[in-house]
Amino acid sequence: MKVGFDNKKYVKIQSEEIRKRFTLFDKLYLEVGGKLFDDNHAARVLPGFKPDSKINMFKELKNDMEIIFCINANDIARNKTRAEYGITYDIEVLRLIDNLQKLKFNINSVVITLYNNQANVDRFIKKLERNKIKTYIHTFTKGYPTDVDTIVSEEGYGANPYIETTKPLVLVNAPGPGSGKLATCLSQLYHEHKRGVNAGYAKFETFPVWNLPLKHPVNIAYEAATADLKDANMIDPFHLESYQKTAINYNRDIELFPVLKTILYRITGKNIYNSPTDMGVNMVGYCITDNEVVEAASKVEIVRRYFNEMCSYKMGQIESDIPQRIKVLMNELNIDENYLNVVKPAILKSHKENKHVVALKLSDKKIITGKESELLSSSSAVIINAIKDLAHIPDQIKLLPSNLLEPIMRNRPNGSDEPLKISEVLVALSICSVTNPMVEKALSCLKKLNGCSAHSTFILPTDELKTLKALKINVTCEPNFYTEDSFIY
Repeated sequence: MKVGFDNKKYVKIQSEEIRKRFTLFDKLYLEVGGKLFDDNHAARVLPGFKPDSKINMFKELKNDMEIIFCINANDIARNKTRAEYGITYDIEVLRLIDNLQKLKFNINSVVITLYNNQANVDRFIKKLERNKIKTYIHTFTKGYPTDVDTIVSEEGYGANPYIETTKPLVLVNAPGPGSGKLATCLSQLYHEHKRGVNAGYAKFETFPVWNLPLKHPVNIAYEAATADLKDANMIDPFHLESYQKTAINYNRDIELFPVLKTILYRITGKNIYNSPTDMGVNMVGYCITDNEVVEAASKVEIVRRYFNEMCSYKMGQIESDIPQRIKVLMNELNIDENYLNVVKPAILKSHKENKHVVALKLSDKKIITGKESELLSSSSAVIINAIKDLAHIPDQIKLLPSNLLEPIMRNRPNGSDEPLKISEVLVALSICSVTNPMVEKALSCLKKLNGCSAHSTFILPTDELKTLKALKINVTCEPNFYTEDSFIY
């Protein structure tokens, strides 16, 4: 894989920039957007960026920081889910805390925002308390968003409990958007300044990249990723006016800035920032080493997002306006579905064989296909064909003979006669590898599939998708059900 991003430089200069910012205050509340772990979007659009770059960067600051997590009570009440993991927001908070504690990070507390006596929220609070995690409750802030006099008063932020913090850097993170990170930061600033503490606020968002052009594919890929939120990148007018320099931000931060600036002034007695861009500490744009590589990767990501949202639309999960917005972005860049170069081979093979097909592109750009058979799903077939190719095993040699696979199908607990899924095939391969060096060699090549692209001619079942994602394969699907008269996927 071609690299277009210097990850080592990023970890170094990003930690330095954050340290520089929090030394300006007695204490800095840093609102952290996006993912602390597994930032796969950034890894895809910035080849060379490691999915855990951010948490590795924060390791450099670990001794000076503690972490607050925010979660919206309404998200708990309606069981809002992280799509990439298939887990609810409350479980995601617990997962993040567990992972961070293993790395010896200091977890301060969890703040439940917009609390309104929801029963399942109370159960979550009890679970946190039983695990010795401090919990604070914030209700709706009186006067928000326009009555600044009330917001910055004992009736507004003053009504929230004060969260005891001791470190000079306090990270405020959440499992998703709309979790109340900003409100929590501002509430803390109010309480800190009442106590005579010179506390400040800053924001750490990876995207959009403020020092890349507005229509740079990296920034357009961010718009595609947030199409459901209707985020739109804009030139920051406040930054342009203050410094006569172009900087990129997104609509929500720009729209909110006048009110935020007033609130910060009321709390601190001074104008800390002249623009929403000033609030940011993001250094990712300084670490791009090959713009051509990054642009190409970002265009691929946009097309992936389009296919994913088209499938979600087909399954009735979203409205058509979301994929349509991404299609407009594709048109702006003059690309279509075939820019993802595994699409056409999958479709052509499917038409030729009259079977479902998955196409996969290896790191050397070779396209491997797998078609469905009585014994193997198209996903299973492509994985077997791919690792055989990587291990230089001749095509005519079968890694798993039929007389081995048939008993697996016969003895399924549910009695299903469907072709074997990837997970079942991998178990069979693992067993065979004990006595067959050729199979062992093929299995050792699985890790070479990390970062490869694959495309299916139908919407893959959830368990197949999970397995492919576990293998770190970037999967897209045609928005078609398995059969024309079936809604099961």
